[in-house]
Amino acid sequence: MSTTNYTTEVTDFLDGLDHPFRAEIEALRTLILTAQPDLTENIKWNGPNYSFHGGDRITMRILPPKQLQLIFHRGAKKQTQPANKLIETSGKLLLWKENDRAIASFKTMNDIENNRVELAEIVQKWIEASKS
Repeated sequence: MSTTNYTTEVTDFLDGLDHPFRAEIEALRTLILTAQPDLTENIKWNGPNYSFHGGDRITMRILPPKQLQLIFHRGAKKQTQPANKLIETSGKLLLWKENDRAIASFKTMNDIENNRVELAEIVQKWIEASKS
């Protein structure tokens, strides 16, 4: 898998943490950037963040180090809620907070591996649905 979109900002930040889920964080970084190569990686809210054309779309919550969460959103500013969930998924990976904000949680590498295909589809669908 390509990690060409990894940024030194995020790698250096993670290197300074000595995080117990570092391998899992790296697996999620690779999965996200492979699923949607047009994303830009940076740090936001003390974790890796993924933007599409300058708009934040996926933020990884890594603290406290009890689990990892991917927050799928449409940016920091509150927007008019869509009438329905932003994307449709067949699995149960996403916990919806609003129609344009959902969270996927992972406690182990097995959680990530077992949901790899669904998560890649979610990343692709989320970016497509939240482009505008």
